[in-house]
Amino acid sequence: MTLSSMVLSRDWQEVSVLECVLGGLQIGVAIEKEPQRALERLEKSKIDAIIVDCDLNGSSHFLRQLQLAGRRQGSVPVVIMGGAHSRPSLEATGALFAFEKPVSVEQAVRTLGAARTMILDGRLRYRAGVELPVSVKCKGRKTIEGYLLNISQGGMLIHTEANVDASADLQVSFTLPNNPAELRTQARIAWQDKAGSLAIRFVKMDPRQQRNLKLWLAQQFLEN
Repeated sequence: MTLSSMVLSRDWQEVSVLECVLGGLQIGVAIEKEPQRALERLEKSKIDAIIVDCDLNGSSHFLRQLQLAGRRQGSVPVVIMGGAHSRPSLEATGALFAFEKPVSVEQAVRTLGAARTMILDGRLRYRAGVELPVSVKCKGRKTIEGYLLNISQGGMLIHTEANVDASADLQVSFTLPNNPAELRTQARIAWQDKAGSLAIRFVKMDPRQQRNLKLWLAQQFLEN
């Protein structure tokens, strides 16, 4: 899946640079020239990142509306640009990144690349749905077999017909699709229900295996 962005600006020279860089980073871009139309688009569409030209009339009001609507850095990374004297402080806008005009390709790649990394890291907190066999080992007990339902960097949801001690330390083993190496992690149960669903929180995983999981999740996100 391509990430999405919106550029609020009337400066066609700057917009052309941003469009080129965003395309190279596999980030789709929508251009808006009017702050009110940009707000309306946000109400209807999922936008991963917003770039605001602070030289544009109405941009300050637009940024305030973003904050009032709760679209702050936790959900939509905001990048602002403008002249050295027209650009407000990052703290005042809630933006995460900023650069000045004229925007160079190098500057845009560096800043927008950092924003893209942050967006992807945030997306990977969400769980990828997948059905795979998983083995759960409690110390001193037989291995329990179950099915993995979804997984994130921090844990997984599985289903099993067996009873599992909620207070036990676990070792979980599973193999991801198109990845022959078995992943193993120490884990704890976060919650469970009577239907056999177990939410498992990862406690300790080998750094190399953790990286493999992160790369697999990133691939699932980009392909879906």
